[in-house]
Amino acid sequence: MGDKEEKSAEGQAVLDFLYENDEISNTGDFASAAGIDHELVVNVIKSFSARRIVDAQDIKTEKYVLTDEGKSYAADGSPECRFFLAVPPEGISPDALLKKMDPALYKIGRTQAFRNKWVGVENSLLHRKAIGKDDIEDLKRRKLIILKTWKGFSVRKGPEYTRDHKKGPTDITRDHILSGEWKNLKFNQFNCNAQGKYVEGGHLHPLLKVREQFRKIFLEMGFEEMPTNNYVESSFWNFDALFQPQQHPARDSHDTFFLKVPSTTKQLPEDYVERVKNVHESGGYGSKGYNYEWKRDEAEKNLLRTHTTAVSSRMLYLLAQKPSFPKRYFSIDRVFRNEAVDRTHLAEFHQIEGVICDHGLSLADLIKVLKDFFARLGMSKLRFKPAYNPYTSPSMEIFSYHEGFKKWVEVGNSGMFRPEMLRPMGLPEDITVIAWGLSLERPTMILYGYDNIRDLFGHKVNLKLIKENQICRLGIK
Repeated sequence: MGDKEEKSAEGQAVLDFLYENDEISNTGDFASAAGIDHELVVNVIKSFSARRIVDAQDIKTEKYVLTDEGKSYAADGSPECRFFLAVPPEGISPDALLKKMDPALYKIGRTQAFRNKWVGVENSLLHRKAIGKDDIEDLKRRKLIILKTWKGFSVRKGPEYTRDHKKGPTDITRDHILSGEWKNLKFNQFNCNAQGKYVEGGHLHPLLKVREQFRKIFLEMGFEEMPTNNYVESSFWNFDALFQPQQHPARDSHDTFFLKVPSTTKQLPEDYVERVKNVHESGGYGSKGYNYEWKRDEAEKNLLRTHTTAVSSRMLYLLAQKPSFPKRYFSIDRVFRNEAVDRTHLAEFHQIEGVICDHGLSLADLIKVLKDFFARLGMSKLRFKPAYNPYTSPSMEIFSYHEGFKKWVEVGNSGMFRPEMLRPMGLPEDITVIAWGLSLERPTMILYGYDNIRDLFGHKVNLKLIKENQICRLGIK
């Protein structure tokens, strides 16, 4: 607090009162008697207390005060009182009384008057009875009063008390030294026990922490990150290029978010589109295809990508144009599914994907890489189960034994991209591609103890939990 504040009327009033008296027993009473705003007195005393000019003790009292509704009842009478007074000594019928009163007031007053047994019914007429006392609990229940806490101080002279207090300098200056004035100055003391102002900083979301750990693992294993900045994708790259038939259930609007504007794309590589069309309709590369009429209109529909494998298909196509092997790609980004939201599912989530492209890769290579990858996550016990995917064959679900749950938990999906997907891109015959994917949310939920995905991601997230979450200890036991 500066000199201007301490030389103010309220500051001097405190010092003058203590000069004549031993104590200010209650700052509220003192402020009221002196005609000073209590908040100003409190601010002055806090400053004086820090400089040991006064010794202050906290005072806290609680009392009930009227709410706005309670104040209106105090001024005009409560509904039950007005209802009671409206009933004449000889009695009155409910219908006749209703005509005399406001309907809303009648309803509230009648309920409370009968509850308090102020009014009864005899021979179909309302009659008055004896009135009892309202208690505190009833007023609280009806929200007519609230408990309010008042805070103040009791104040005595401190070791450094003086009636004519002046704030000393905090820092010694060049002029003080040159003039020798510093020898006679009484410098303001620093309060080393005072708490500094809390500086609010940014906080990383648990998903970002775990995401960064996954990213480091991929980079350590020699992977290159794919660009995943396009949330909007065409059905061609999201489905058709992956040898996923156009009548597949995943391409239905019940499972995928299609765009209205722009609804379609025209920017597709024509020669590649023709090869994809042929393999869908007639097969090739050892496949019979799907034997249906492939429609370009269906492939041109825009959507919110349902998996980051759409990015992988683009990257593999570009790689086929400028071959350079081996290649290791990874991506971690958001995908969208038109799913019912519950404790384990959201309409948007994050997918982690790894892709390796090289000569002569086999299922054994995939299993070896998966064991290395998941071991770095602290998951050494793995099992693999055969599965089906439209664009991988063979395909495997990945399970890890969870020591906390004491059971095997599915942690991802994997497989080898089909020739019907790779050859139309232009990749050589001896090039095979192994890939795997998993969600970012599931390991994060396990790691941080979340049992509801909506507590981790979305508009219902408690920001306090984000601020107080622990560091990511991915793979550390």
